[in-house]
Amino acid sequence: MIGPSGMPERNNWLRGRGATINPANRFEALHYEREDWCEPDAEPSPLLTQFFRDDSQSVISYNNSPDIGFDASLNPYRGCEHGCAYCYARPTHEYLGFSAGTDFESRILTKPKAAELLAAELGRRSWKPQILALSGVTDAYQPIERKLQLTRACLRVLADFRNPVVVTTKNHLVTRDADYLKELAEVRASAVSLSVTTLDPKLARILEPRASSPSHRLGAVAQLHQAGIPVGVNVAPIIPGINEHEIPKITEAAAKAGAQFASYTMIRLPLAVAPIFVAWLDQYFPDRKEKVLSRIRSMRNGKLNDANFGSRMRGEGAIADEIRQMFGVSCRRAGLNRERSELSTAAFRRVLPNQAELAL
Repeated sequence: MIGPSGMPERNNWLRGRGATINPANRFEALHYEREDWCEPDAEPSPLLTQFFRDDSQSVISYNNSPDIGFDASLNPYRGCEHGCAYCYARPTHEYLGFSAGTDFESRILTKPKAAELLAAELGRRSWKPQILALSGVTDAYQPIERKLQLTRACLRVLADFRNPVVVTTKNHLVTRDADYLKELAEVRASAVSLSVTTLDPKLARILEPRASSPSHRLGAVAQLHQAGIPVGVNVAPIIPGINEHEIPKITEAAAKAGAQFASYTMIRLPLAVAPIFVAWLDQYFPDRKEKVLSRIRSMRNGKLNDANFGSRMRGEGAIADEIRQMFGVSCRRAGLNRERSELSTAAFRRVLPNQAELAL
């Protein structure tokens, strides 16, 4: 059934969600299936978000991937209510006993002691000042951040220590923290990248249902630029057959908003993400499904995913080369063919923040 937006309507209980399925956890022997008990012809209740306390004793994660631009990341949340159907981080929820499907976007773990743990880590003599990615897995500015302000508390710590940070987000809420980001930018210790997948609000609504609209993301670029904070865009992910034709318009709009740099990544479909994305195509683009999947396979050596370093981010083959060239030309025309300024650890200072202020 086609709704007023011109897109197929969802089951009411999944309205506002990205995933259309909740596949079995690969580590669990048992799997539950949702069953709604209600009166005949009655609407099933919507899927509500649940929040759980995460009492992890560390808040910084490390990686040694050669194709990722950071070694350490800070993640105040696990799971992400933005609900992006293609999110490569979905399988991380399986380590928590949940599904990578609707569980990932409706069962969110929060780290109330994130700022306190961060301050303790940066205050250790063993801490080597380095760039932190905020965040490397799930968005630090998902909707619950407006209430909990865990990310803001972490930025306060980073500003106290003057430890450099790169923020990547899909949410206009990042502008709320322009004060701390500007303070860090004054010592070359902050930069922000807004992920912009499409300029089409209808497509954004089904692809990234609870993220900020494309116009609001570009608005965030403008506000951060005006505040003197280095800001750019990440055209990600590029999904051949869905949004690659928008690359020139996205880079042009980003440059007009004040973006200073741009990057892109190709869609990645590791583990459970593949069936979730295929189900999403079944729901919204059944006529294009095989075309999209065929193009992805052409870039992934006949598979839907390539886990090899380097090629996993950009793909290989003729279509990947065309997209790479299109992105390069578009950036040159828009004036975005500049590399992001290197952040510096030179201003780092080891301080002892008031622990009472970090308590949430």
